Amino acid sequence: MQDKHLYEYAVIRIVPQVEREEFVNVGVVLYCRQKKFLKAIYHIDRDRLTAFSPALDIDDVSCYLQSFEKICAGGKLAGPIGEFAVAERFRWLTATRSTVVQSSKVHPGFCSDPEITLTLLYQQLVL
Repeated sequence: MQDKHLYEYAVIRIVPQVEREEFVNVGVVLYCRQKKFLKAIYHIDRDRLTAFSPALDIDDVSCYLQSFEKICAGGKLAGPIGEFAVAERFRWLTATRSTVVQSSKVHPGFCSDPEITLTLLYQQLVL
């Protein structure tokens, strides 16, 4: 099992009305410490989100999700959070929130290639 690396992931969800606890999965964020890997991928299905919640501001949601990508990439363009270590950025992204963009609980697994695993999880849980 030496070629397998522990990873953690969470599903990124849009929760238009937090009090209703209804959501649509739109992406996945995956972290692998051994590979120093942190990446989020998402897809905004405007028709689906508008049907789910007509009042939802899709442009705002898009900006929030772009922030996920920037924070994963790190650096100054991601603001103060982008300067955190990789693990801290993942924990910040997956912290429990009561906002329109939320993440699921964190789930672990083992993989050989985190990029491939991220794509597979995205296909299974979002598309």
